[in-house]
Amino acid sequence: MEPIESEYFNWLCAKVMPILNHSPSNKYWNLLKMLHDTEFVWLVMGDDNRAADGLELRERFLIESGLPDDPQWRKMGCSVLEMLIGFSYRAEFTTSTPASDWFWEFLENLGLNDLSDAADIPEKYVHDVLDQFIWRTYDKYGNGGLFPIHKTRSDQRTIEVWYQFCEYLVDQNRLP
Repeated sequence: MEPIESEYFNWLCAKVMPILNHSPSNKYWNLLKMLHDTEFVWLVMGDDNRAADGLELRERFLIESGLPDDPQWRKMGCSVLEMLIGFSYRAEFTTSTPASDWFWEFLENLGLNDLSDAADIPEKYVHDVLDQFIWRTYDKYGNGGLFPIHKTRSDQRTIEVWYQFCEYLVDQNRLP
């Protein structure tokens, strides 16, 4: 039997990475592993809810897999991968766009969507992108973050991710 973390990682990947064929160009295991190995740190009040969305996936996994609870594993910090998948489900509920589509749009906005296993992943680049996202060093329009916005009323670095998302929907004319 695989360790719980390994099974959980595979379960997370299955939520966002449909395997259409066995070509490495369609696989993103290495990128997703880097996202999963990076802790999501929230700096703005309200973003703790995004971490909670990610951590909630662990409970869903345990229910679906039938594996016994591991309280120590459940107390570990939320990874960027968990946060993005959890937030993708919240975005799906709000807009009816599938969660996996949102996930890949988030990665595209971060500039990570083309980093498949077909080539060596520039780890420093990925770490720099994730640091910029986590520590909110992107620009006030959200460029370099999850939600680049053309016209903004607020500095995107200072508002919680949920409100960045709402403004992104308005900016993109994608309100449900």
